[in-house]
Amino acid sequence: MDLTLASRAPRLDDRPLEKRVGLIILATDHTSEVDFQRMVAGERIGVYATRIPYANPVTPENLRAMQPSLTAGAALILPDEPLDVVMYSCTSASVVIGNAEIETAVKAAKPTAAVVTPTAAAVSGLRAFGAKRISVLTPYTLATSRSMADYFEGLGFDIARFACLGLTDDREMARISPDEIVAFAKEATTPDSDALFISCTAVRAAGVAARIEAAIGKPVVTSNLATAWACLRLCGDDTARPERGRLMTLAYPGM
Repeated sequence: MDLTLASRAPRLDDRPLEKRVGLIILATDHTSEVDFQRMVAGERIGVYATRIPYANPVTPENLRAMQPSLTAGAALILPDEPLDVVMYSCTSASVVIGNAEIETAVKAAKPTAAVVTPTAAAVSGLRAFGAKRISVLTPYTLATSRSMADYFEGLGFDIARFACLGLTDDREMARISPDEIVAFAKEATTPDSDALFISCTAVRAAGVAARIEAAIGKPVVTSNLATAWACLRLCGDDTARPERGRLMTLAYPGM
C-alpha cells in the first residue's frame, strides 16, 4: 500500500475551543469534574482538570498540605498554554490556605489566568444577592467548620445558623444523596436568614440548588454552583439558567 503526504499543511485554529477553564481538584474528588462538565463545558468553553495529592481525613493539617502542589498542578493543565480561568476546587482548604496564597501559587504557573476559589466565589454570590445574615450547612466536623465560620464572620456576614454533618472523609461527603442534601438544607435554614450557603465541592448540592430554593424560599449558594457561575461569567457567558438556581441568573460582580 502506498502512503501519500498531503500537498500542504493544514491551517490551524488558535484554539480548539474559545475559552479554557482549568480545574485543580483533589485526587479523591468525585463531584467537581462532573459538575463542571454539566454546568460549564460547552461549544465555547473547554474544561480541563488536573488532580493533586490529598489524604483523608479532612483536617486543617491535611488541607494545608495541598498548598505545595498547587503550582505544579496548575502547570500540568495544557502545559505552556494560557488558561482563561483556573479554579481550585476545595472549599475548606481555601479557608485554611487562604485565597491570596492560592492565587499566588496558581499564577506562578498560569500568570494570565483569573483564579477562582469556592470561598471567594461563594462570598461574591452571597453579596450579589445582598445577603447579610446567612445560614450555613457543611459536611465537616465542628473543628474543621470553625475556621469557615470565622472566615464568613470576618467578612461581615452574620451567621444565623451553622450546621455541620460531622463527616471526615470527602469520599463519604460525595455519597450524601440529593434527597438528604435537601432535607439537611431545610433543617439548616433559619426563617430570618437572607440566604443559605452549602459548603464543600464534594457535596452534590449544585444539582439540587433550585429544588432547595423552592423548599426554603431563599437563595441558595453552593460551592460548585458559585465556582461554575464565576467561571462562566469570567469566560463571557452571561446566559441566565434559572433551572440551576437563582445565582445562575445574576451578573458577576465587576463585570
